[in-house]
Amino acid sequence: MSGGSVGSSPPSERISSSSLSDLKDLEISSESGCLSIVVLGASGDLAKKKTFPALFNLFQQGFLQSGEVHIFGYARSNISDDGLRERIRGYLKGGSEEHLSQFLQLIKYVSGSYDSGEGFELLNKAISENETSQDNEPANSRRLFYLALPPSVYPSVCKMIRSYCMTPSSHTGWTRVIVEKPFGKDLDSAEQLSAQLGELFDEQQLYRIDHYLGKELVQNLLVLRFANRLFLPLWNRDNIDNVQIVFREDFGTDGRGGYFDQYGIIRDIIQNHLLQVFCLVAMEKPVTLSPEHIRDEKVKVLQSVDSIKHDEVVLGQYEGYKDDPTVPDESNTPTFASVVLRVHNERWEGVPFILKAGKALGSRKAEIRVQFKDAPGDIFRCKKQGRNEFVIRLQPLESMYMKLTVKKPGLEMATEQSELDLSYGQRYQDTKIPEAYERLILDTIRGDQQHFVRRDELKAAWEIFTPLLHDIDAGKLKALPYQPGTRGPPEADELSKRMGYMQTLGYVWVPPTLAKI
Repeated sequence: MSGGSVGSSPPSERISSSSLSDLKDLEISSESGCLSIVVLGASGDLAKKKTFPALFNLFQQGFLQSGEVHIFGYARSNISDDGLRERIRGYLKGGSEEHLSQFLQLIKYVSGSYDSGEGFELLNKAISENETSQDNEPANSRRLFYLALPPSVYPSVCKMIRSYCMTPSSHTGWTRVIVEKPFGKDLDSAEQLSAQLGELFDEQQLYRIDHYLGKELVQNLLVLRFANRLFLPLWNRDNIDNVQIVFREDFGTDGRGGYFDQYGIIRDIIQNHLLQVFCLVAMEKPVTLSPEHIRDEKVKVLQSVDSIKHDEVVLGQYEGYKDDPTVPDESNTPTFASVVLRVHNERWEGVPFILKAGKALGSRKAEIRVQFKDAPGDIFRCKKQGRNEFVIRLQPLESMYMKLTVKKPGLEMATEQSELDLSYGQRYQDTKIPEAYERLILDTIRGDQQHFVRRDELKAAWEIFTPLLHDIDAGKLKALPYQPGTRGPPEADELSKRMGYMQTLGYVWVPPTLAKI
């Protein structure tokens, strides 16, 4: 596998000796030579808001060196190099004016269509000129294509890349392609897209990005589970009663109703983001940290999931969703869903995994909530206060905390719920937590596919949800109305209760402040 950070890192980012051994385990080796990063769809929102800011952050931290890297924007818009630079300038935050100017000068723009060779010939010419004009290692070029585009154009764009823009056979190096979700709308469309891309590129060249896999707390899951003796004997059906993986947004579709209505909350959030988190929570320990060993275990747990039952699904649609003129009046597209997954294996038999996501709710957060079983022989008569829970908050206010029953301070033997708390904002005050996209782009440059979705993994994920999605599309399950700013349909809470979830009454986790006592 290829990789290594691009250029030298600043002192604050240098790799420790233990990290070096980890890199060796991942079979990542140092590389040099010209690196060309091509952002297709450069004038779109994703590129402006996520891709270019991620590249800027990597540049500031020294992972992209001005002597090696060149960035190309490609889109249909007829603008100049300076025109693209001005479009993205306002989205590049946190750096000095000098750094910003240096970064913007790395960016060039090529205009062209996505289905004809003329534009891609110009793109290849621009890339090749920079590869030959720089004093890098001879005949070594690395080309990274980021498709910040709708999936409908992936096949045509990939054909153009394959025909016109691959790393020349006379050079050493590589060509890699990052594709964004959604990867299809169901099993058949996903397999068709995979087949089309598979005819053009090897699996080692394709990086199916799911930005949730780049989040700090998601990446911490394997460490928490397999590096801590505390969790090893507890993480199973003997001790865990239920698991909730929750995604909440406090806003609606905000002008994207027509687009969202084609997909719905299950395709948009649950089938990809939450299912990836589920894999890391439920998978078995991999043989090593090799990307393929980790992805093997993810596939195994997906293949162990039983068919979803209709009576273990609650759908919702917030009132006012169909006021958007781009949404059909008869739309049954869910903006909220709570779905129970059951894993048929020795570790998890009988433990419900509740995957819940919704828009226009009363709060914004994403978290994993592992609820343990009641302590037997309750001599303190404190069951009503709540169970032990291990909560991992992915966003915002990244943290993890364990809810415990403790003695309430005072002369009486009274109990209450409290917590052991690791809040990142307090514990790691001087550490910048990287954005998911910058981590995943760097992984692609290094050739590390651990945090990307493999083809068989994508297929297994769609096999779980396609029957349910087809039934929703056919109107066999109806979305229940709910008021914006609430928890969603009350039936969802009833489903969680039926699955064994016990809500803690009177307890609210309060993020610790940074004030000194």
